[in-house]
Amino acid sequence: MRRVTRNFLLGLGLIVVLLLALGAVPSYLGSGDPYYLTVQPVATADTSDASPNETQAVNMTGYSERRYPYLTSALASDDGRSEGYQEGALGLKEAFSHSPFDEFDALVAQNPDARSDGSILVVVDGDYYRVQVTQAG
Repeated sequence: MRRVTRNFLLGLGLIVVLLLALGAVPSYLGSGDPYYLTVQPVATADTSDASPNETQAVNMTGYSERRYPYLTSALASDDGRSEGYQEGALGLKEAFSHSPFDEFDALVAQNPDARSDGSILVVVDGDYYRVQVTQAG
């Protein structure tokens, strides 16, 4: 094999390994206090109107647990808090990993009218919840 071809293949292999590492490593990096997606049950009298309806809340009935892992873990937990998420240094982690911020932004994109005071109203199987991103500290 010619020297130029060998060097090219080695360089290409190194680039592939680095790209794979960038996809796997950032989920393990983190600094600072963790962020959580928190859910709080809302009684119908606690919302802005006496009786909330589908136009005031994001309908999450039948949502994908793979797309919303933080929301799923928050709904399943006893304290209404998801798994922790720590931001990465230099913004590398955010570019390559899924975060509670991504899920919150996806909920806002589905129904911007459901957002108020830093939280968003969602309905899951007829139960209403206020969802927000919080930081322990």
